[in-house]
Amino acid sequence: MTRKEQKEERRKAILMTALRLFVERGYHDTKITDIAEAVPMSTGLLFHYFESKEDLLIELVRMGCEGPGAVAYDADVPPDVYLTSFLGQIFAFAKEQPWVFYMFVLMGQVRRVGMPEEARRLAQSADALGPTMKMIKSGQKSGIFHKGDADTMARCFWCAVQGIMEQMASDDQMKTPDPAWIVAMLK
Repeated sequence: MTRKEQKEERRKAILMTALRLFVERGYHDTKITDIAEAVPMSTGLLFHYFESKEDLLIELVRMGCEGPGAVAYDADVPPDVYLTSFLGQIFAFAKEQPWVFYMFVLMGQVRRVGMPEEARRLAQSADALGPTMKMIKSGQKSGIFHKGDADTMARCFWCAVQGIMEQMASDDQMKTPDPAWIVAMLK
């Protein structure tokens, strides 16, 4: 393994360790020394990778914004089929890569008041509601989804997904639900 590959592996280990600790202990209750000890590495070496705990959080939030949670609706696909497939892909990926469950939890935590403002703004910029509302309106127009406020329906949909991801992050024995069950609440 080259030095560059070793550095990237160590950076990834820092990120995944911080993600787990931020979710399990909370951002404010996790010290940079806790992360360094859990990696394991010296605190000084960790600072060669990230200048501060907040920089580490911001990098994790960037990953969360770019990850598999990005909704990009294709109008040629019926919205119920799209959402079912989309959730199936997220759940399958998360089962292969359990850190994805933690990422959902972290993104939910970072959106709350009291978190570092730059990370909070960045997390809030990840917009799954807009495309989901568009799909719901399209589905309502074609009779696939029931009538109702599309904004509220989209929020309830994502709250259900968030809750499932949080439960799966804390209970590795939980089986992945059928995505059709979640989409069925819109019908």
